[in-house]
Amino acid sequence: MSISTTIKTIQDIMRKDAGVDGDAQRINQLVWMIFLKVFDAREEEYELLEDNYKSPIPEGLRWRNWAADSEGITGDGLLDFVDNALFKTLKELRTTATDARGQMIGKVFEDAYNYMKNGTLIRQVINKLNEVDFNKKDQKKQFSEIYEKILKDLQSAGNAGEYYTPRAVTKFIVDRIKPQLGEIVFDPACGTGGFLTAGIDYIRQHFQSADVPEILQRTIRGTEKKPLPFNLCVTNLILHSIDVPSAEHDNTLARPLRDYSPHERVDVIITNPPFGGMEEDGIEDNFPATFRTRETADLFLVLIAHLLKEGGRGAIVLPDGTLFGEGVKTRIKEKLLQDCNLHTIVRLPNGIFSPYTGIKTNLLFFTKGEPTETIWYYEHPYPAGYKSYSKTKPIRFEEFAPEQEWWDNREENEFAWQVSIADLKANNYNLDIKNPHKIDVEHADLDEMLAEHQKLMAGLGEVRSKLKFELIEALERDEA
Repeated sequence: MSISTTIKTIQDIMRKDAGVDGDAQRINQLVWMIFLKVFDAREEEYELLEDNYKSPIPEGLRWRNWAADSEGITGDGLLDFVDNALFKTLKELRTTATDARGQMIGKVFEDAYNYMKNGTLIRQVINKLNEVDFNKKDQKKQFSEIYEKILKDLQSAGNAGEYYTPRAVTKFIVDRIKPQLGEIVFDPACGTGGFLTAGIDYIRQHFQSADVPEILQRTIRGTEKKPLPFNLCVTNLILHSIDVPSAEHDNTLARPLRDYSPHERVDVIITNPPFGGMEEDGIEDNFPATFRTRETADLFLVLIAHLLKEGGRGAIVLPDGTLFGEGVKTRIKEKLLQDCNLHTIVRLPNGIFSPYTGIKTNLLFFTKGEPTETIWYYEHPYPAGYKSYSKTKPIRFEEFAPEQEWWDNREENEFAWQVSIADLKANNYNLDIKNPHKIDVEHADLDEMLAEHQKLMAGLGEVRSKLKFELIEALERDEA
């Protein structure tokens, strides 16, 4: 049976439970169970590799000791165990655990809930989940399939755009930023960890060293505000061999900008912050008065430019609205162009985040420490035969090959052009610059359409005249 079918069966079981209301609760329920099963699989490795390994989870609460046996505790006894022993104890680990792994588990369960009210159905879900084998060889692949299935379900529910970035986009951004081993890589709105795991994969692919795992443990960092994506992120990182992820369940924007010390600056920031949303009252007070706004994406842009080291590299996904917006947006863009070299903007077409949003988005790449003199734009085209992207036809990493080839030997072409800082200043820092090479094409298309229209109208005129003539003749015959 496929992973997708297994997860669908689990969700069908949950639908029978009176306590679970809607997709979001079903997915939340599934995620904490997956976390415990994944952590138990990783503990099997820790026990082999570490002398005298001691689990941070009390023995009776470890997955293997209450969930793994298909004939184990069920019904009201299981429900009571989950609500009053498992959750109560694991939530307390946030403050009572003396080791990092225990504290991490506490963070995961801090805002997790058991929504199910039927212990027999809980047992059915657990038994079905136990059909998935998270052994060392296949665990990442198995989880990746579950992870993608969960994201697709969230996407269908209209929620995934808050923390979902297509794999092709995360991989392309990381491929262009080129994180180096030892550099601190940070995502301040890390969602389910897509950028962080793409960074891990890139570094592992390009650096072969015995100390890579230990270095990645220290240098891959993320923060996520919402509990569901945070829990998925931690699970994702664990399966990418980050034993104690440096991930925080928090709102990065809630900390005053002035509180960051120089040693907290980072080398690389890669992120897709929520856009279109508004922060709660008071969050804007953490920023200098001239940049105060409640719009989430704008505040993240200010934060990212502030957190980068001199020479640090940033890449961010932003909507068109930030590019052409005025007022506070203008001042934010002016500051960004003064402090950073915004060297590249890749303009993406519609449908990248379909069906969550149809807003057009852009990938901004910049380096801290030198002002912008010229911005290169690259307009990413649809593949041949495409009019838009969709769930069944998402953007693919291979489509970015032209940008990769162009990146280090830049010349203007039908998709690429450059704009000087002088022109941008004269345009009040409006970064929404249309492709100048498309104007002639569009005009040519308009001329062709006009010619076709005139030809069509002429043909209709001839037909009208013939019909009129035939009608007159018919009337004359009738009168005769």
